[in-house]
Amino acid sequence: MADRSARIAAFLAATGWAAAEARPLAGDASNRRYLRLIQPDGARAVLMDAPAERGEDVRPFVAIARHLRGLGLSAPEILAEDEGAGLLLLEDLGDALFARVLERTPEMEQPLYEAATDLLVDLHRATPPPGLASYTPALMADLAALAFDWYRPGATGEKSPERDRFRAELETVLDILPDTDTVLIQRDYHAENLLWLPGRAGVARVGLLDFQDALRGHPAYDLVSVLEDARRDVSPALARAMVARYIAATGHDGTAITTAYACLGAQRNLRILGVFGRLCLRDGKAHYIDLIPRVWAHLMHDLTHPALGGIAAMVADALPPPDPAHLASLKSRAPG
Repeated sequence: MADRSARIAAFLAATGWAAAEARPLAGDASNRRYLRLIQPDGARAVLMDAPAERGEDVRPFVAIARHLRGLGLSAPEILAEDEGAGLLLLEDLGDALFARVLERTPEMEQPLYEAATDLLVDLHRATPPPGLASYTPALMADLAALAFDWYRPGATGEKSPERDRFRAELETVLDILPDTDTVLIQRDYHAENLLWLPGRAGVARVGLLDFQDALRGHPAYDLVSVLEDARRDVSPALARAMVARYIAATGHDGTAITTAYACLGAQRNLRILGVFGRLCLRDGKAHYIDLIPRVWAHLMHDLTHPALGGIAAMVADALPPPDPAHLASLKSRAPG
């Protein structure tokens, strides 16, 4: 820890930020740490501390940030970097997360979600950066199976013998979808990672965070990510309106987008169930369990689509609903 502190101090000294006050910022589910730096003259920046020894790598963040900024989007500017040390000095985009803005001014919901949808329209007109890996049906099925690996055992104390059959069936469903790797998907595009920047113009009013896990994927993926949010409710009417807005602006086939929206939504929500179960059971972060009922509701809605009939039956047989007893079982198994 002393060595890490010394390395950070050397980085800040080399970049002219040694005199800045450092204030912790809320992190995410990763091993990254963020500090807001405030200079004596009031200038601000954000330090990302993401060392390799904690399993982090700043290079994807740098590459995607520069790609997004090259498209005129509001990813943080990289002010200084030490990739070997896992340290980045970033533009401070402020604290106006969509989720916080909407707590104070709920009447802003429609314009904020319109701006977030329009950003995806713009982003999806651009070619993904070269070398960006694809979010393949096989990888998506593997990650959705985390619900069988972590959520079910935590809720029931039992593994499911159907795990591998489910994984294969979901891969088959996803493999049928066209356009599965045509655009850059940020993968965590939701109200806790989007900032409102009203002083900027057009889609640049949407500040972007937490995009380092971007891949090539389907145009509907980030749309379902922002509208089926694990952390806040989005009304069904607003979600339908934003899907329609996206379809009208892009000219995509409406049936194809709504089918992909349901299939990718089911995949994403199953993955989130598994990740939240793992964060509780492995890492002791039991507070994520409180979000599971909303995720489950999204999943149940997605599974009503006819393309997911076989998956819906498997989920009904193998995964228990998040009733109080099952949620309590998950929390009781958290370490510590």
